[in-house]
Amino acid sequence: MSRSKSWTFPKWGEYTSERDPVSVRTCDYDGCDEPGDFPAPKAPDSRDKWYFCQPHAAEFNKNWNYFDGLSREEAMKRAQEEFRRAKGYRSAGTFDDAPQTYGKEERRSDALAMLDLDDEATEADIKSAYRALVKRYHPDTNMGDADSAIKFQQVKAAYEVLKEK
Repeated sequence: MSRSKSWTFPKWGEYTSERDPVSVRTCDYDGCDEPGDFPAPKAPDSRDKWYFCQPHAAEFNKNWNYFDGLSREEAMKRAQEEFRRAKGYRSAGTFDDAPQTYGKEERRSDALAMLDLDDEATEADIKSAYRALVKRYHPDTNMGDADSAIKFQQVKAAYEVLKEK
């Protein structure tokens, strides 16, 4: 005859067989009754989350666009702010072997657009546009203006991309 563990010390379980029901969050996808164990953001700047089952989380993530509804400049500003916040993670070296998904041509075209230049811009054009924008957005000439500080960082980053080629 063997005794259950709940009879001995330390008490491993309840002395009675009745237990409180466990609540399970269901998937927030309309009509799905599976457990919703995978959180997904409702909006980029919100702490509110949807909770989906694994297949619906994958579907949601496939269609999610972090920059949806933003103009090109607003998207660049948000990306710059995220870049600034993530500096500590980048310096950890964890992502050094990550595959590059954003090619040189896309970076070059975005950098040219940031400096208001076209694809046929020469090195002299790039340098001239860079100097003019740096003077306009430099933090010393725009004290306390966070937008111009971000724009200044974007111009510097664009120039670094264009210097590589």
